[in-house]
Order: sequence, then structure tokens, then C-alpha cells
Amino acid sequence: MPTYVYECQACEQVFEADQRITEEPLSTCARCDGGPVKRLIQPPAILFKGPGFYVTDSAAKPSEPAAKTETPAPAPTSDNTAKGDD
Repeated sequence: MPTYVYECQACEQVFEADQRITEEPLSTCARCDGGPVKRLIQPPAILFKGPGFYVTDSAAKPSEPAAKTETPAPAPTSDNTAKGDD
């Protein structure tokens, strides 16, 4: 069940209320006998634990440059058959 944060517009009291998502937001303050309240937007409290949640864990590792291995150039092929002398 989510916890919502409200602020009373009359007495400036900030309080939390556990409500279902389908419930209507609160409209009056219980402390000052009915002052109008406004629901505050709060970032969600998410805590990531364990490996795999850090940028350095999932970032692509830089590849090492491939070792330069020189391959010998293919030898030119020569045609040893004589042409044209019959």
C-alpha cells in the first residue's frame, strides 16, 4: 500500500497517509479541523542492492585493441605454361 505525503494549506502541517491507489486523495486536515490539503509529489524510495545495479557493473567494457599479427601477403601466382608456341 503506497504512502502519500500531504500538506495542509491552512496550518502547513505535513503528514503521511497510507492509502490504496484506488482511494480518493484526502481533502481535509485532521489537525486543524478541516483545512484544505494538497498531496505532495515525492520521488519513490527505491534501494538497489547487490551486483548488477551499478553503472560500472553493466557498462560495456572497452575492448583491447587486437594484437597486430602480420599475415604474409599471398605469393603472386604465375602461369608456367608457355602460350602460343605449338
